[in-house]
Amino acid sequence: MATEAFIFDAVRTPRGRGRTDGALHEVKPVHLLGAMLEALQLRNDLDTDLVQEVVVGVVNPLGEQGSVIARSSSLLKGWSDKVTGLQVNRFCASGLEAINIAAAKVIAGQVDLTVAGGVEMMSRVPMGSDGGPWAEDIETSVHTKFVPQGISADIIATVDGWSREQVDCFAMRSHRLAAEASRNGHFSKSVVPVTDANGLTILAKDELIRENTNLEALGNLKPSFAGLGEAGFDEIAMARYPNLGAVNHVHTAGNSSGISDGAALVLIGSAEAGKKAGLTPRARIVSGVTTGGDPTIMLAEPAPATRTLLRRLHLKTDAIDLFEVNEAFAAVVLRFIRELDVDPEKVNVNGGAIAMGHPLGATGAVLISTLLDELERRDQKNGLVTLCAAGGMGIATMIERV
Repeated sequence: MATEAFIFDAVRTPRGRGRTDGALHEVKPVHLLGAMLEALQLRNDLDTDLVQEVVVGVVNPLGEQGSVIARSSSLLKGWSDKVTGLQVNRFCASGLEAINIAAAKVIAGQVDLTVAGGVEMMSRVPMGSDGGPWAEDIETSVHTKFVPQGISADIIATVDGWSREQVDCFAMRSHRLAAEASRNGHFSKSVVPVTDANGLTILAKDELIRENTNLEALGNLKPSFAGLGEAGFDEIAMARYPNLGAVNHVHTAGNSSGISDGAALVLIGSAEAGKKAGLTPRARIVSGVTTGGDPTIMLAEPAPATRTLLRRLHLKTDAIDLFEVNEAFAAVVLRFIRELDVDPEKVNVNGGAIAMGHPLGATGAVLISTLLDELERRDQKNGLVTLCAAGGMGIATMIERV
Protein backbone atom coordinates (compact mmCIF):
# COMPACT_ATOMS: atom_id res chain seq x y z
CA MET A 1 0.00 0.00 0.00
CA ALA A 2 1.33 3.44 -0.97
CA THR A 3 2.42 5.78 1.81
CA GLU A 4 0.16 8.79 2.35
CA ALA A 5 1.19 12.26 3.50
CA PHE A 6 -0.76 13.61 6.46
CA ILE A 7 -0.95 17.07 8.01
CA PHE A 8 -0.58 16.90 11.78
CA ASP A 9 -0.48 20.62 12.56
CA ALA A 10 -0.25 24.04 10.89
CA VAL A 11 0.85 27.34 12.38
CA ARG A 12 1.36 30.86 11.13
CA THR A 13 2.26 34.29 12.36
CA PRO A 14 -0.15 37.18 12.11
CA ARG A 15 0.69 39.07 8.92
CA GLY A 16 2.41 42.37 9.59
CA ARG A 17 2.55 45.45 7.40
CA GLY A 18 5.58 44.98 5.14
CA ARG A 19 7.07 48.40 5.73
CA THR A 20 9.53 49.85 8.18
CA ASP A 21 6.63 51.03 10.34
CA GLY A 22 5.09 47.54 10.39
CA ALA A 23 4.82 45.70 13.69
CA LEU A 24 7.10 42.83 12.65
CA HIS A 25 9.86 44.93 11.08
CA GLU A 26 12.04 44.61 14.18
CA VAL A 27 12.08 40.80 13.89
CA LYS A 28 14.75 39.04 11.83
CA PRO A 29 13.46 36.46 9.34
CA VAL A 30 15.42 33.68 11.05
CA HIS A 31 13.69 34.51 14.33
CA LEU A 32 10.23 34.77 12.78
CA LEU A 33 10.60 31.37 11.12
CA GLY A 34 12.21 30.01 14.27
CA ALA A 35 9.20 31.09 16.31
CA MET A 36 6.96 28.93 14.12
CA LEU A 37 9.31 25.95 14.51
CA GLU A 38 9.21 26.48 18.26
CA ALA A 39 5.41 26.65 18.20
CA LEU A 40 5.16 23.35 16.32
CA GLN A 41 7.52 21.70 18.78
CA LEU A 42 5.73 22.98 21.90
CA ARG A 43 2.17 22.41 20.63
CA ASN A 44 2.92 18.83 19.69
CA ASP A 45 5.54 17.89 22.31
CA LEU A 46 7.62 17.06 19.25
CA ASP A 47 10.85 15.08 19.45
CA THR A 48 12.84 16.79 16.70
CA ASP A 49 15.09 13.74 16.36
CA LEU A 50 12.13 12.26 14.46
CA VAL A 51 12.05 15.08 11.87
CA GLN A 52 14.22 14.61 8.78
CA GLU A 53 13.84 17.93 6.97
CA VAL A 54 12.50 21.48 6.99
CA VAL A 55 11.48 22.81 3.54
CA VAL A 56 10.92 26.57 3.33
CA GLY A 57 9.73 28.79 0.49
CA VAL A 58 11.41 32.20 0.17
CA VAL A 59 10.89 34.42 -2.87
CA ASN A 60 13.82 36.73 -2.16
CA PRO A 61 16.38 34.28 -0.74
CA LEU A 62 19.26 36.61 -0.03
CA GLY A 63 20.73 38.57 2.86
CA GLU A 64 18.80 37.85 6.03
CA GLN A 65 16.59 35.37 4.14
CA GLY A 66 19.39 33.54 2.35
CA SER A 67 21.84 30.74 3.14
CA VAL A 68 19.14 28.06 3.52
CA ILE A 69 17.22 29.75 6.31
CA ALA A 70 15.37 26.48 6.92
CA ARG A 71 18.55 24.99 8.37
CA SER A 72 19.72 28.05 10.33
CA SER A 73 16.28 28.54 11.91
CA SER A 74 16.02 24.95 13.11
CA LEU A 75 19.51 25.05 14.61
CA LEU A 76 18.78 28.42 16.20
CA LYS A 77 15.81 26.89 18.00
CA GLY A 78 17.77 23.89 19.21
CA TRP A 79 16.25 21.33 16.91
CA SER A 80 18.16 18.12 16.31
CA ASP A 81 21.30 18.39 14.19
CA LYS A 82 19.81 15.59 12.08
CA VAL A 83 17.16 17.93 10.62
CA THR A 84 18.26 19.10 7.17
CA GLY A 85 17.10 22.26 5.41
CA LEU A 86 15.87 23.07 1.91
CA GLN A 87 15.07 26.50 0.46
CA VAL A 88 12.53 26.73 -2.40
CA ASN A 89 11.69 29.57 -4.81
CA ARG A 90 8.77 29.39 -7.22
CA PHE A 91 7.82 33.04 -6.78
CA CYS A 92 4.45 33.40 -5.02
CA ALA A 93 3.88 29.64 -5.20
CA SER A 94 6.98 28.95 -3.07
CA GLY A 95 5.30 28.18 0.25
CA LEU A 96 2.80 25.78 -1.30
CA GLU A 97 5.50 24.21 -3.47
CA ALA A 98 7.53 23.56 -0.31
CA ILE A 99 4.52 21.68 1.09
CA ASN A 100 4.08 19.73 -2.16
CA ILE A 101 7.76 18.76 -2.16
CA ALA A 102 7.59 17.65 1.47
CA ALA A 103 4.44 15.62 0.82
CA ALA A 104 5.95 14.02 -2.28
CA LYS A 105 9.01 12.96 -0.28
CA VAL A 106 6.80 11.35 2.34
CA ILE A 107 4.75 9.55 -0.32
CA ALA A 108 7.96 8.38 -2.03
CA GLY A 109 9.35 7.08 1.25
CA GLN A 110 12.30 9.49 1.23
CA VAL A 111 11.34 11.04 4.56
CA ASP A 112 8.95 10.04 7.34
CA LEU A 113 8.31 13.33 9.16
CA THR A 114 9.00 16.79 7.79
CA VAL A 115 8.08 20.45 8.20
CA ALA A 116 7.27 22.71 5.24
CA GLY A 117 6.10 26.25 4.66
CA GLY A 118 7.60 29.64 4.05
CA VAL A 119 8.78 33.00 5.31
CA GLU A 120 9.01 36.46 3.81
CA MET A 121 10.00 39.66 5.58
CA MET A 122 9.15 42.22 2.93
CA SER A 123 9.85 45.10 5.31
CA ARG A 124 13.48 43.95 5.63
CA VAL A 125 14.14 42.27 2.25
CA PRO A 126 12.02 44.17 -0.30
CA MET A 127 10.36 42.47 -3.25
CA GLY A 128 12.74 42.22 -6.20
CA SER A 129 15.88 42.38 -4.05
CA ASP A 130 17.27 39.27 -5.70
CA GLY A 131 17.26 40.92 -9.13
CA GLY A 132 17.29 38.43 -11.99
CA PRO A 133 16.89 38.65 -15.77
CA TRP A 134 13.36 40.08 -15.74
CA ALA A 135 14.30 42.79 -13.27
CA GLU A 136 17.69 43.73 -14.66
CA ASP A 137 18.06 42.51 -18.26
CA ILE A 138 15.98 44.48 -20.76
CA GLU A 139 16.92 42.11 -23.59
CA THR A 140 15.47 39.12 -21.72
CA SER A 141 12.38 41.06 -20.66
CA VAL A 142 11.60 42.14 -24.21
CA HIS A 143 12.29 38.70 -25.69
CA THR A 144 10.04 36.95 -23.15
CA LYS A 145 7.32 39.65 -23.38
CA PHE A 146 7.61 40.39 -19.67
CA VAL A 147 5.42 42.99 -17.97
CA PRO A 148 5.11 43.76 -14.23
CA GLN A 149 2.46 41.78 -12.37
CA GLY A 150 0.22 44.80 -11.87
CA ILE A 151 0.08 45.30 -15.62
CA SER A 152 -0.80 41.62 -15.97
CA ALA A 153 -3.65 42.02 -13.50
CA ASP A 154 -4.96 44.99 -15.46
CA ILE A 155 -4.72 42.95 -18.69
CA ILE A 156 -6.88 40.25 -17.08
CA ALA A 157 -9.41 42.85 -15.96
CA THR A 158 -9.47 44.34 -19.47
CA VAL A 159 -9.81 40.99 -21.27
CA ASP A 160 -12.51 39.79 -18.87
CA GLY A 161 -14.33 43.12 -18.70
CA TRP A 162 -14.00 43.73 -14.97
CA SER A 163 -14.73 47.36 -14.10
CA ARG A 164 -13.09 49.42 -11.39
CA GLU A 165 -16.27 49.17 -9.34
CA GLN A 166 -16.33 45.36 -9.61
CA VAL A 167 -12.73 44.90 -8.45
CA ASP A 168 -13.31 47.40 -5.64
CA CYS A 169 -16.42 45.49 -4.56
CA PHE A 170 -14.37 42.31 -4.39
CA ALA A 171 -11.79 44.11 -2.26
CA MET A 172 -14.57 45.28 0.06
CA ARG A 173 -15.72 41.66 0.40
CA SER A 174 -12.21 40.58 1.35
CA HIS A 175 -11.93 43.19 4.10
CA ARG A 176 -15.42 42.51 5.44
CA LEU A 177 -14.92 38.74 5.61
CA ALA A 178 -11.41 39.04 7.08
CA ALA A 179 -12.59 41.45 9.76
CA GLU A 180 -15.50 39.17 10.69
CA ALA A 181 -13.26 36.09 10.76
CA SER A 182 -10.64 37.80 12.92
CA ARG A 183 -13.27 39.18 15.28
CA ASN A 184 -14.92 35.77 15.64
CA GLY A 185 -11.67 33.89 16.24
CA HIS A 186 -11.64 31.87 13.01
CA PHE A 187 -7.84 32.21 12.76
CA SER A 188 -7.07 31.56 16.41
CA LYS A 189 -6.24 27.84 16.04
CA SER A 190 -3.29 28.46 13.72
CA VAL A 191 -2.15 32.00 14.50
CA VAL A 192 0.74 32.18 16.96
CA PRO A 193 1.36 35.69 18.38
CA VAL A 194 4.86 37.04 17.77
CA THR A 195 6.73 38.09 20.91
CA ASP A 196 10.00 39.90 21.58
CA ALA A 197 13.01 38.68 23.57
CA ASN A 198 11.25 39.68 26.79
CA GLY A 199 8.13 37.72 25.97
CA LEU A 200 6.06 40.82 25.23
CA THR A 201 3.61 40.51 22.35
CA ILE A 202 4.62 42.37 19.21
CA LEU A 203 1.69 41.31 17.04
CA ALA A 204 -1.25 39.02 17.81
CA LYS A 205 -3.61 39.66 14.86
CA ASP A 206 -3.24 40.37 11.15
CA GLU A 207 -2.21 44.00 10.95
CA LEU A 208 -3.44 45.01 7.49
CA ILE A 209 -7.20 44.47 7.87
CA ARG A 210 -9.02 47.78 7.41
CA GLU A 211 -12.40 47.13 8.99
CA ASN A 212 -13.73 50.59 8.12
CA THR A 213 -12.88 50.41 4.42
CA ASN A 214 -15.72 51.54 2.17
CA LEU A 215 -16.31 51.76 -1.56
CA GLU A 216 -15.94 55.53 -1.58
CA ALA A 217 -12.47 55.33 -0.03
CA LEU A 218 -11.45 52.55 -2.42
CA GLY A 219 -12.80 54.52 -5.37
CA ASN A 220 -10.66 57.53 -4.50
CA LEU A 221 -7.41 55.58 -4.86
CA LYS A 222 -5.42 56.16 -8.03
CA PRO A 223 -4.57 53.25 -10.36
CA SER A 224 -1.21 51.87 -9.26
CA PHE A 225 0.10 50.69 -12.62
CA ALA A 226 -0.99 53.31 -15.16
CA GLY A 227 2.43 54.97 -14.98
CA LEU A 228 4.21 51.71 -15.73
CA GLY A 229 1.85 51.22 -18.63
CA GLU A 230 2.70 54.61 -20.06
CA ALA A 231 6.40 53.81 -19.64
CA GLY A 232 6.08 51.14 -22.33
CA PHE A 233 4.53 48.07 -20.76
CA ASP A 234 1.10 48.80 -22.20
CA GLU A 235 2.77 48.71 -25.60
CA ILE A 236 4.15 45.22 -24.88
CA ALA A 237 0.70 44.12 -23.76
CA MET A 238 -0.89 45.50 -26.94
CA ALA A 239 1.67 43.72 -29.09
CA ARG A 240 0.80 40.45 -27.32
CA TYR A 241 -2.94 41.12 -27.45
CA PRO A 242 -3.60 43.29 -30.53
CA ASN A 243 -7.37 43.10 -30.09
CA LEU A 244 -7.22 44.54 -26.60
CA GLY A 245 -7.74 48.13 -27.72
CA ALA A 246 -6.26 49.63 -24.55
CA VAL A 247 -5.35 48.42 -21.08
CA ASN A 248 -7.91 49.47 -18.48
CA HIS A 249 -5.90 50.20 -15.34
CA VAL A 250 -8.29 49.31 -12.52
CA HIS A 251 -6.00 47.90 -9.84
CA THR A 252 -4.96 50.09 -6.93
CA ALA A 253 -3.36 49.64 -3.53
CA GLY A 254 -6.89 48.94 -2.26
CA ASN A 255 -7.80 46.01 -4.50
CA SER A 256 -4.35 44.39 -4.71
CA SER A 257 -2.60 42.20 -2.16
CA GLY A 258 -0.86 44.04 0.65
CA ILE A 259 2.92 43.91 1.05
CA SER A 260 3.48 42.08 4.32
CA ASP A 261 5.73 40.11 6.66
CA GLY A 262 4.90 36.60 7.81
CA ALA A 263 5.84 32.96 8.27
CA ALA A 264 3.87 29.72 8.26
CA LEU A 265 4.72 26.05 8.71
CA VAL A 266 2.95 22.70 8.33
CA LEU A 267 3.95 19.44 10.05
CA ILE A 268 3.69 16.60 7.53
CA GLY A 269 4.44 12.90 7.71
CA SER A 270 3.36 9.32 7.21
CA ALA A 271 0.79 7.63 9.43
CA GLU A 272 3.50 5.46 10.95
CA ALA A 273 5.76 8.43 11.71
CA GLY A 274 2.85 10.29 13.25
CA LYS A 275 2.01 7.36 15.48
CA LYS A 276 5.63 7.10 16.61
CA ALA A 277 5.66 10.82 17.47
CA GLY A 278 2.28 10.69 19.20
CA LEU A 279 0.61 12.87 16.58
CA THR A 280 -3.00 12.80 15.35
CA PRO A 281 -3.58 13.42 11.61
CA ARG A 282 -5.85 16.34 10.80
CA ALA A 283 -5.86 16.02 7.00
CA ARG A 284 -4.33 14.17 4.08
CA ILE A 285 -2.48 15.94 1.28
CA VAL A 286 -4.21 14.36 -1.70
CA SER A 287 -2.09 15.78 -4.52
CA GLY A 288 -0.53 18.92 -5.94
CA VAL A 289 0.37 20.20 -9.41
CA THR A 290 2.06 23.12 -11.10
CA THR A 291 1.24 24.51 -14.54
CA GLY A 292 2.72 27.05 -16.92
CA GLY A 293 0.97 29.47 -19.27
CA ASP A 294 1.24 32.83 -21.00
CA PRO A 295 4.06 34.80 -19.31
CA THR A 296 2.53 38.17 -20.28
CA ILE A 297 -0.94 37.77 -18.83
CA MET A 298 1.03 35.84 -16.21
CA LEU A 299 -1.50 35.61 -13.37
CA ALA A 300 -4.13 33.47 -15.10
CA GLU A 301 -2.96 29.98 -14.04
CA PRO A 302 -5.02 29.26 -10.87
CA ALA A 303 -7.93 27.92 -12.94
CA PRO A 304 -5.78 25.81 -15.32
CA ALA A 305 -3.80 24.43 -12.37
CA THR A 306 -7.03 23.55 -10.57
CA ARG A 307 -8.48 21.90 -13.68
CA THR A 308 -5.29 19.87 -14.13
CA LEU A 309 -5.34 18.68 -10.53
CA LEU A 310 -9.03 17.77 -10.54
CA ARG A 311 -8.66 15.97 -13.88
CA ARG A 312 -5.83 13.86 -12.50
CA LEU A 313 -7.94 12.99 -9.48
CA HIS A 314 -11.04 12.31 -11.63
CA LEU A 315 -13.00 14.92 -9.69
CA LYS A 316 -15.24 17.84 -10.60
CA THR A 317 -15.23 21.25 -8.96
CA ASP A 318 -18.37 20.45 -6.97
CA ALA A 319 -16.35 17.81 -5.07
CA ILE A 320 -14.45 20.66 -3.39
CA ASP A 321 -16.10 22.17 -0.34
CA LEU A 322 -13.84 25.24 0.00
CA PHE A 323 -11.32 27.04 -2.19
CA GLU A 324 -8.51 29.35 -1.12
CA VAL A 325 -7.38 31.40 -4.13
CA ASN A 326 -4.57 33.82 -3.38
CA GLU A 327 -5.81 37.37 -3.79
CA ALA A 328 -2.75 38.69 -5.59
CA PHE A 329 -5.14 41.08 -7.33
CA ALA A 330 -8.93 41.18 -7.37
CA ALA A 331 -9.19 40.25 -11.06
CA VAL A 332 -7.20 37.04 -10.47
CA VAL A 333 -9.86 35.60 -8.16
CA LEU A 334 -12.76 36.95 -10.22
CA ARG A 335 -11.36 35.19 -13.29
CA PHE A 336 -10.94 31.92 -11.32
CA ILE A 337 -14.56 32.00 -10.16
CA ARG A 338 -15.89 32.72 -13.65
CA GLU A 339 -13.61 30.32 -15.52
CA LEU A 340 -14.41 27.32 -13.31
CA ASP A 341 -18.02 28.37 -12.62
CA VAL A 342 -17.39 28.04 -8.88
CA ASP A 343 -19.89 29.19 -6.29
CA PRO A 344 -18.35 32.43 -4.89
CA GLU A 345 -19.61 31.42 -1.44
CA LYS A 346 -17.01 28.62 -1.47
CA VAL A 347 -14.09 30.93 -2.28
CA ASN A 348 -11.96 32.78 0.30
CA VAL A 349 -14.72 32.64 2.90
CA ASN A 350 -12.53 34.43 5.46
CA GLY A 351 -11.16 37.08 3.13
CA GLY A 352 -7.68 36.97 1.66
CA ALA A 353 -4.46 38.75 0.79
CA ILE A 354 -6.20 41.97 -0.29
CA ALA A 355 -7.27 42.42 3.32
CA MET A 356 -4.50 40.61 5.21
CA GLY A 357 -1.42 40.78 3.01
CA HIS A 358 0.70 38.49 0.85
CA PRO A 359 4.05 37.59 2.45
CA LEU A 360 5.20 36.03 -0.84
CA GLY A 361 7.07 32.86 0.18
CA ALA A 362 4.81 32.18 3.17
CA THR A 363 1.38 32.67 1.62
CA GLY A 364 0.83 29.14 0.30
CA ALA A 365 1.37 27.70 3.76
CA VAL A 366 -0.79 30.43 5.32
CA LEU A 367 -3.64 29.41 3.02
CA ILE A 368 -3.25 25.73 3.92
CA SER A 369 -3.64 26.57 7.61
CA THR A 370 -6.62 28.85 6.93
CA LEU A 371 -8.29 26.21 4.77
CA LEU A 372 -7.76 23.36 7.22
CA ASP A 373 -9.09 25.34 10.17
CA GLU A 374 -12.19 26.37 8.22
CA LEU A 375 -12.89 22.83 6.99
CA GLU A 376 -12.78 21.69 10.61
CA ARG A 377 -14.93 24.57 11.81
CA ARG A 378 -17.60 23.78 9.19
CA ASP A 379 -17.17 20.01 9.48
CA GLN A 380 -16.48 19.78 5.74
CA LYS A 381 -14.12 17.41 3.96
CA ASN A 382 -12.24 18.63 0.87
CA GLY A 383 -10.40 21.87 0.20
CA LEU A 384 -8.13 23.27 -2.50
CA VAL A 385 -5.48 25.98 -2.41
CA THR A 386 -4.26 27.67 -5.58
CA LEU A 387 -1.95 30.59 -6.35
CA CYS A 388 -0.70 32.39 -9.42
CA ALA A 389 3.04 32.98 -9.73
CA ALA A 390 5.20 35.32 -11.80
CA GLY A 391 6.24 34.20 -15.24
CA GLY A 392 2.88 32.60 -16.01
CA MET A 393 3.00 29.76 -13.45
CA GLY A 394 0.28 28.33 -11.28
CA ILE A 395 0.00 25.83 -8.45
CA ALA A 396 -2.85 23.90 -6.84
CA THR A 397 -2.99 21.48 -3.90
CA MET A 398 -5.91 19.51 -2.54
CA ILE A 399 -6.30 18.39 1.07
CA GLU A 400 -8.87 16.07 2.63
CA ARG A 401 -9.79 15.95 6.30
CA VAL A 402 -9.35 12.65 8.09
